[in-house]
Amino acid sequence: MKVEPQNKGSSRTLAMMVACTAIGGTLQYGYNLAIMNAPTIYIQTFINETFLERWGMELELYEVTLIWTFIVSIFSLGGLTGALIAGPMSIRFGRKKTMLLSNIFLMLSALLGLTSRAAKSFEMIIISRVLVGINAGISMNVQPMYFGESAPKHLRGAVSLSSAVFTAFGVVLGQVVGLREILGSEPYWHYLLASNALPGIFQLLTLPWFPESPRYLLIDRGDKEACFAALRRLRGCEVSPSEVEEILQEQAEAAGMRPRQPWELMRDRSVRWQVISVAIISSAMQLCGNDSIYFYASYVFQEAGIAPAAIQYITIGTGTCEFTACIISNLLIERQGRRMLLMGGYVLMAGWAVVFTVALCFEHKVSWMPYLSMACVFTYILSFGMGPAGVTGVLPTEIFNQASRPAAYMIAGSLMWLNLFIVGMVFPFIVSELGQFCFVPFCAVCVVTALYIGFFLPETKGKTLSDIATEFNQLNFRKQQDGGQAEYKLGEVQHSTAL
Repeated sequence: MKVEPQNKGSSRTLAMMVACTAIGGTLQYGYNLAIMNAPTIYIQTFINETFLERWGMELELYEVTLIWTFIVSIFSLGGLTGALIAGPMSIRFGRKKTMLLSNIFLMLSALLGLTSRAAKSFEMIIISRVLVGINAGISMNVQPMYFGESAPKHLRGAVSLSSAVFTAFGVVLGQVVGLREILGSEPYWHYLLASNALPGIFQLLTLPWFPESPRYLLIDRGDKEACFAALRRLRGCEVSPSEVEEILQEQAEAAGMRPRQPWELMRDRSVRWQVISVAIISSAMQLCGNDSIYFYASYVFQEAGIAPAAIQYITIGTGTCEFTACIISNLLIERQGRRMLLMGGYVLMAGWAVVFTVALCFEHKVSWMPYLSMACVFTYILSFGMGPAGVTGVLPTEIFNQASRPAAYMIAGSLMWLNLFIVGMVFPFIVSELGQFCFVPFCAVCVVTALYIGFFLPETKGKTLSDIATEFNQLNFRKQQDGGQAEYKLGEVQHSTAL
């Protein structure tokens, strides 16, 4: 097939594909986290009334709280399940079709949430949260893979990071829809639980009109014509020779290789430090305390003198903060690189965790300390949004080849959801035991992660997979290098004969 270079093209189709995928994709993760704040009291009352009507007994406060905590936390276990099945589904059905099929779980979840009140069954809410968690777990893994494989090299980071932008937008949207004036009141909480069906319907109506991942079509399906047709649609012009060369090189490297399993990656020395990097950075994303800062937000705002009735509106500012930071990060990622944004984000979060701890210690002794705490809430979320929120999802696409990528996302997604569940269950105990020092463990996580990134993670901006693999090989095969004095030049290993 003759491919001629063209200087002009349009990214309109790519941008529309990103929007249509993400609205029914990673937006659901942020949205379904946020909508559970508003109906807390109403669902707890519903649980108590259900027990009273069924068995003639009224639950104690701690029993209602325990059931409510389980309803909220079970979302993470659903996400873990989704992360585990996302890899096999993306291999069997393709990236686009997997995103569409995940809406089956979403629609069932919305139906159960909508009818739970009429059925007088809080168990339906629990099942609903599991199902929507599975949907979110699939989307959080497959969508960045789909974007990373569809975008040109110079836009790969920005397009992949748009997943985080839509996640943050989902948080803001969920906070707005959950206002008392909209669906966050007692008569409408079941409609709020079912409102997540609307983005899914939008995706089902629009995404089928866009092409599958070009790399999946060529490398997994062996369909060269469909691959180049997809590339032409996504680029708005003929495919550049350099991009053709890169994708054909990746196909040649993956020739004869079957899709790999997570345990095979863990045993493979040639990708050992890639797996370690993904595991550490994906875990740190949840262990850094960003979700916990939302827990403290209402308390901090109240201490700063904000009227209780106005706190729900101020809280929207926290989601807006992360959304704004993700947009800024999207604009900076191809200029500053992934490593700088990641490391800078964790360093800033560590600093603000120290300031926040000091502010909590002196909040009743110094009059203006509550306002400093309020500022820390916003700056902590801004720092998270500027780096870890978006760049974390980009890395598996850039440091693993086509055969290993689904398994890498399974590892990253599983750790992310598992740590989210652990933090959600453990954080209340951390608060009760450590009090105002509850953010010290999160500060330690941020410091350790920043040091790891600074010493071990190579920059991936604008590099091919072969270039990135060469840099990681300096860590994966360090002993051989020390013994044979290996010198890495232009992606080749040249062993010196000098002793």
